[in-house]
Amino acid sequence: MGMSVMLSRLAYGFEGAPQMLDHILLGSSDLDHGIAFVESQTGVRAAFGGVHPGVGTRNALLSLGERRYLEIIAPDPKQQNVDADRLNVLKKLESPRLIGWAVHPGDLEAFVKKVRQQGIAIEGPFPGSRVRPDGRVPKWKTAALKEDNEGPIPFFIEWDKGSVHPSSDAPGGCRVESFSIASPDPDGLTSEFRKLGIEVVVQRSEEPELRARIAGPKGAMDVRS
Repeated sequence: MGMSVMLSRLAYGFEGAPQMLDHILLGSSDLDHGIAFVESQTGVRAAFGGVHPGVGTRNALLSLGERRYLEIIAPDPKQQNVDADRLNVLKKLESPRLIGWAVHPGDLEAFVKKVRQQGIAIEGPFPGSRVRPDGRVPKWKTAALKEDNEGPIPFFIEWDKGSVHPSSDAPGGCRVESFSIASPDPDGLTSEFRKLGIEVVVQRSEEPELRARIAGPKGAMDVRS
């Protein structure tokens, strides 16, 4: 699909998920606490997803519908000698909050090439993997802007063709009821999105922020960055 990531319906207060949303990341300083937090509000208990070797994190997952999911990510206590920016952010969290989101632009190699042709500094694609409890190792590639790999601008992901997408076997019953973005510089952020082929309306706020409402059988969970 080339460079166009069709998110034209995404806006502040938009009901539903961005069209090309892959997953939303909910950070927690403790995985069990993050799982309990989500379950207490949605009624769905996320399943342990596995560990990220060498990265220092582990996760739990729940499906948000076809090919989209919520990732609860937290430090892995068994990986003590890892120093990474995201890991340090997670350790400092006092309560679960959104720390990022990912979209799938199709062919990631081609997408990165076209982004660079726009003069935008983007890193990747980088290979990634996770060891599941059943021993399977799903693999993927990611890319992210050098200046914003944590925040309103998503990172980009392409799953290995031989890997099962997490949404296919994660616990279901939840959906994205709303997803929104706010920024103190909405015009500037909107311009950045457009350079990436992402059509998105950004509202003004004092601080950059992601906001999501995830509905489950028990009720809705409102989370922010």
